[in-house]
Amino acid sequence: MPTFEQIRSDEKIKVYIKKADESLAALGYTEHSFPHVLRVSDIAGNILEDLGYPDREIELARIAGYIHDIGNMVNRIGHSQSGAVMAFEILREMGMKTDELCDIVAAIGNHDEGTGVAISPVAAALIIADKSDVRRSRVRNIDKTTFDIHDRVNYSVEKSTLKINKENKTVTLRLTVDTEYGSVMDYFEIFLGRMIMCRKAAEKLGLTFRLVINDQAVV
Repeated sequence: MPTFEQIRSDEKIKVYIKKADESLAALGYTEHSFPHVLRVSDIAGNILEDLGYPDREIELARIAGYIHDIGNMVNRIGHSQSGAVMAFEILREMGMKTDELCDIVAAIGNHDEGTGVAISPVAAALIIADKSDVRRSRVRNIDKTTFDIHDRVNYSVEKSTLKINKENKTVTLRLTVDTEYGSVMDYFEIFLGRMIMCRKAAEKLGLTFRLVINDQAVV
């Protein structure tokens, strides 16, 4: 039964993550390497931990978060499905129990806003963790004069925090945005689908999703 630490230390998986990010770099996408996957892994696990889920389910969310983007090595289009197939083979070879393997594969296969659905707590935690990772340090382009809308929006986010309030049953994504680089409307132009997905994922966990930008409640 592989643990998160075993998955994280596996050299083959490290190569998959590195090569997937190189593919996205060639396409001009934001960073999807170790800073992103480790952050998603940490947040996904923390979400389920804060809500009192069993330790092993928390660990499954961390594993899913760490390997959720390896399908980008194949192609950006359909990367959630190709990543799920890759994860299936990796985890089966490592001896993971079939039911746990299915939970992780299904979560990875459902994390993209194009086709994904929060079908389980692990999937819901992965979705929220992935879609909430908006930050300046993910922008690769160093020439601000050539920023596209994705660069502008990510670069504009100076601070991003995600907090769960169990008493109020809310999960709140709080952003500090420098509007010199990207407006709130820019944010919604490219992230509306992702925020809707976060709302549905939060509902799967019995929570209400809230978005606060520059101390103003937006959702």
